[in-house]
Amino acid sequence: MKKVERINIIMRYINNRAHFTISEIMQEFNISRSTAIRDIREIEAMGMPLVAEVGRDGGYFVMSNSVLPTVRFTDNEIKALFIAFMATRNLQLPYLKSRHSLAEKLLGLISQNQQDDLVLLNQILLFEGTNPHNPDLLDLSDLPQPMLEQLIQTLLEDRYLAVSVEEAREIKSYPIYLMRLYREKNAWQIEGFDLVEEKRRIIPVDHLTDVKPYPEKKRMSKKKIAEQLGKQEEAINLVVELGPKAIAQFKKYHPLKMTISYTNPYQTTAILKTFLNVHHPDELTDVTNWLLFLGADIKVREIPKEVVEALQDKVDVLGNK
Repeated sequence: MKKVERINIIMRYINNRAHFTISEIMQEFNISRSTAIRDIREIEAMGMPLVAEVGRDGGYFVMSNSVLPTVRFTDNEIKALFIAFMATRNLQLPYLKSRHSLAEKLLGLISQNQQDDLVLLNQILLFEGTNPHNPDLLDLSDLPQPMLEQLIQTLLEDRYLAVSVEEAREIKSYPIYLMRLYREKNAWQIEGFDLVEEKRRIIPVDHLTDVKPYPEKKRMSKKKIAEQLGKQEEAINLVVELGPKAIAQFKKYHPLKMTISYTNPYQTTAILKTFLNVHHPDELTDVTNWLLFLGADIKVREIPKEVVEALQDKVDVLGNK
């Protein structure tokens, strides 16, 4: 890490803590004592009002009623923020109205040379879903699902929710404890624990008509929810490693309950672990066809014998055609 970058990060680290020591700086940033002391002195010289405490357990703290000096972004940090803006365009993400003002503020903070670099990047880089005829950073073209922001605002205050859902032209209400909100197959989904039926429930955000906190008197404790989920956990019986081609196929289509975990930073390898109900004929057929759809770029580590037999039958049928 370059010195300028390290100094900036240390300043933010210091400003977020009531108290810190030289030893903590050494450990956090993997630097020597002499380097840590030099960095602290430079930060003091830049105007950060640090107060030293003497004694065996002494350290430093930022003087009260004082603020961090203006943060300056490095060239790489500016490009990272800009590319993040571009890459998330057309993904129906929440708080997109804020993106417009954030982008304007970002452009106002940087030098003319940095702005020129971003203009060039904007002309060259295109991501999936970007309109090549109008790749403007400030163009707000990807409006989120209307209920998404309301849902997030509510769950930030309380994860016990009463949600109203449109199903078969009827409005149904479910009391849930929200476990996670995730985006899959280009759609947002809620995974929650149904507090009445005491089971895991998946709800598409597109189907939401209303969301509000669930009354406290009717709630189940988080401990009891965890116990109920633990009892319902099904034993994993399918483990598959995926290469880049199989991951591309997975992204095109996969059963809703299946997810993968990437096993390297570049997301070119992944592992899938799940439970298959081999006694359910439709599920067995669907999974058999889907495994064939993934192609040859997979390594099966664990699989039920019923699936192996179904795959063999499928291959035999295809071979006889």
